[in-house]
Amino acid sequence: MARGQTAGWSYLLLMIESFGDSTRDGEWAAVRLRVDGDRVVEADAPGLDRALVGLTLLEAAAVGGETLAADALANALGPIFRAEPSAGRTAVAMSGGVDSAVALLRAAPNAVGVTLRLWLDPDGPDAERACCSPEAVIAARATCHRLGLPHVTLDLREEFRRAVVTPFVRGYARGETPNPCIRCNGGFRFAELLAFAQRAGCDRLATGHYARIAEHRGRTLLHRGADPRKDQSYMLARIDPRKLGRIWFPLGEQDKEATRDEAGRAGLAVAHRAESQEACFLAGDDYRSFLARHGVEARAGAIVDTAGVRVGTHAGHWAFTPGQRKGIGVSAARPLYVLQSDARTNTVVVGERDALAQRRVVARGALYVDVAHADAKLRYRSDCVPAAVTRTPGGFELALEEPSYGVAPGQAAVLYEGDAVVGCGLISSASCN
Repeated sequence: MARGQTAGWSYLLLMIESFGDSTRDGEWAAVRLRVDGDRVVEADAPGLDRALVGLTLLEAAAVGGETLAADALANALGPIFRAEPSAGRTAVAMSGGVDSAVALLRAAPNAVGVTLRLWLDPDGPDAERACCSPEAVIAARATCHRLGLPHVTLDLREEFRRAVVTPFVRGYARGETPNPCIRCNGGFRFAELLAFAQRAGCDRLATGHYARIAEHRGRTLLHRGADPRKDQSYMLARIDPRKLGRIWFPLGEQDKEATRDEAGRAGLAVAHRAESQEACFLAGDDYRSFLARHGVEARAGAIVDTAGVRVGTHAGHWAFTPGQRKGIGVSAARPLYVLQSDARTNTVVVGERDALAQRRVVARGALYVDVAHADAKLRYRSDCVPAAVTRTPGGFELALEEPSYGVAPGQAAVLYEGDAVVGCGLISSASCN
């Protein structure tokens, strides 16, 4: 056993064996590797375009072949992949869609693609459109190999289920309205991707998100993307600003049409691929059906008005979220909205729209710079509301200058100063004064 060290990165030159297999439509393929340090010394790998013996792991990751064989190779490489550092090398998070494909184009030729295979509900109706489905993994790999670039798949299904899916289910059971994409991007996904970038000897990580990174008041902070229709800064707002120096958003200055045009000019098959879904693990299903299948008890309870008078019955408080108007199942002279979902009493409170108005919001999270005022975005598709900001021991409190309707515990409160994200927290409570 020998030890090497390069540019602050140490590794063990150790003989290891790795096995990967893949199955589809009754067919099966397998790859067995023996690796010394970061180089393949033995390989049983039928169905690939070239022999693997003598290649580094980085070079082996660029070898294509029959779909099942390439999939089996990826499964063998993922757990053991590493590469010596190379100045200017970029890890590119590949979803199988057009945005990440163009990010890869920008990072080439010194780039390595990486796709996270995440848990999907096997009973979902449309798993193929999810950004982490087996089909998306194959599409991402094909894009990399067409450009002669390596691609690595990391199988993180169980880790993702524990870190993102289980808290999502538990949040709804508590009467919250959690946003799993905020939790995923702000914690799990970028932590795994940045750790991979380090193992792959990369200087930085690139993704196809529509957001920007720039200086603001002496700090490197996340900023809105230039195209307001595609801006994804809200979903990325929990990323620790200290990590932004290693992240690159090459699409942040352009719109989706420019991205598709660039992919088309490069002859990429994904140029017109459909958009991937939010909350990918739902696999195209309604979240209520998903929750019912995954352990949230469907227990009948009362729907009451603001005076506590029973006006209807529900089959589970978790199927309702503040601001909801349709599907309440209560007839009234005026439109009714869900005001609150109370897990403790299994009660849903409804009322007229004016009763939704909230002016004070408490959030658990962080202010990235000291701000007295900011524009607060309280749901992904809501407009910003000007607010006075007070730092608290666990996050911040907002005094909204105008009422916000449908504020829901579990959603993110993202604070902007101009285009800069200056704070982010998960809403714990809201009140009318």
